[in-house]
Amino acid sequence: MKFLLIAAVINGFLSVALGAFGAHGLEGKVSEKGLDQWGKAVDYQMFHTMALFGTALLMGRIQAGMMTGAGWFFLIGILLFSGSLYIYAVTEIKTFAMITPLGGLSFLIGWILLGYAIIKHL
Repeated sequence: MKFLLIAAVINGFLSVALGAFGAHGLEGKVSEKGLDQWGKAVDYQMFHTMALFGTALLMGRIQAGMMTGAGWFFLIGILLFSGSLYIYAVTEIKTFAMITPLGGLSFLIGWILLGYAIIKHL
């Protein structure tokens, strides 16, 4: 639980910092499409940071391996989805864009595990 809470705090900080960097540091340096991709990466990182935070807090009430799994899938999703979009936004190398759906799949698995654990244990 503590590791996932710390990971959520770090990701929350990074979401704000990377969002500010994208808004102020990348303007005029990357394409409009790149700025859109960067913004999408920030949005999904913050949404799933909150999911990670909520999951870690719920672990105090729900002692199920599915909760830990959900947290890990949210964290992996952030790394793969947002991470690949950040890199793609500044490099425009399509290989990185092909990683993004794996992060999306990780998010979906995390939501399924979280939902199942809540339905089963609360």
